[in-house]
Amino acid sequence: MDTWLIVVIVIAVIVVLALIALAVARRGRAGQARKQQQAREHLQEAQVRGARADQERALAEEQAARARRERAEVEERAAQAEQEARERAGHAEQERSAAEELRAKAEKLAPGLGGGASGRDETVAGETVRREETVVRREGVAGDAVRRDGDGGASRR
Repeated sequence: MDTWLIVVIVIAVIVVLALIALAVARRGRAGQARKQQQAREHLQEAQVRGARADQERALAEEQAARARRERAEVEERAAQAEQEARERAGHAEQERSAAEELRAKAEKLAPGLGGGASGRDETVAGETVRREETVVRREGVAGDAVRRDGDGGASRR
């Protein structure tokens, strides 16, 4: 073979190898650009999801704070109600003590007048009638009601 033909073949092989190298380099750059684009998309998605996660966390914290505040308000109202109940019980006990003192004074002044817890006995026409001090209210008027005992006697109420 002629030398010039060998030189042309070698040059052709070199050109083909250069074209192949150029194509591989171009493909590598295109692949790298594609990978960079994917990386940018992933970063953008990560930012969006991170923002959503932060927003959800803030809403959850706000909801928890609201629940704690409501629980504290309920506990405060319950404590106030318990305090009022204790005060009322104390006041009722004072009233009961005062009533007992007045009953004792009344018994001392007129023994046997108190007879029972809520009334006194009277004898009417040979029958014992129990009189209870009760007020019946009808249209603003107070009066006594009369009750018949099982033995035929009348009692005022």
